[in-house]
Amino acid sequence: MGEKDIISKQIFKRILVDVATYLFELELDSAELLETEQQRIEDRRADLCARVVDKHQNVFILHLEIQNQNHATMPERMLRYLTDLRLQYPGEEIVQYLLYIGRGPLKMLNGIVTAQLSYRYRVIDMHQKNYRDFLSRNTPDAVVMAILCDFDGDEKRDVVHEVLRSLIKMTQGNHQQLREYIAMLEILATNRNLNLDIQQEYEMLHVEIEKLPSFVMGLEKGIEQGIEKGMEEGMEKGAKKQAYRVASKLLAKGMAVEDIIEITGLSMTEIKTINPDKSL
Repeated sequence: MGEKDIISKQIFKRILVDVATYLFELELDSAELLETEQQRIEDRRADLCARVVDKHQNVFILHLEIQNQNHATMPERMLRYLTDLRLQYPGEEIVQYLLYIGRGPLKMLNGIVTAQLSYRYRVIDMHQKNYRDFLSRNTPDAVVMAILCDFDGDEKRDVVHEVLRSLIKMTQGNHQQLREYIAMLEILATNRNLNLDIQQEYEMLHVEIEKLPSFVMGLEKGIEQGIEKGMEEGMEKGAKKQAYRVASKLLAKGMAVEDIIEITGLSMTEIKTINPDKSL
């Protein structure tokens, strides 16, 4: 995860918790990301560590590695991570998972067993997970996880677009929340080696959505509800900006000013400031 330094810790925490919830079936109450810069971890694609509390109030360190290639020495590397964590956080229980998202079949072992050592960790093979199972869940956190699953022969761009459509629908005009999920997708897509610009795909898809006849009607209803909700939550400023953006779009589509006033709650004077050169 080369983007780690410029991606917020909150997003990394959400990725870890979501993976634990939807892939490892761990029910966590909380998670605190741990610093691992001093560990002797080399050439890693992912390194997510957090001190977590499950629903039974058990406290342990959850370590997740996302691997997109088979490496014969992966068990040794995982053991090295374990010893580094044990030295850095002595006395704490450590649970390790390896999440394999490579293109080829999983060939890596899940531990080391010799006359001197018996060591195991849990491995999740994403070839065994179909992305449609995650898209069908009614939560954006699960939908994000679909990007890591097997595409079952479907085109990767089509899958990404389907994920983005679901996120747009589920976030219901909450742009900040949507940006967070897109950031998560960008991180996971990088580890998946999809070679797609998620932000660019979103922008292309958004343009296509705006061309649909149903977009304006849905936009009217969504913004009307969004403004009402924003007012109730004391977010008048944000709702006003949203109203201006919507009014601008509806003006461009030729909607009557009276209807725009009714939908957005803006006054005639406010709407005139959007396009002062146009006669309204």
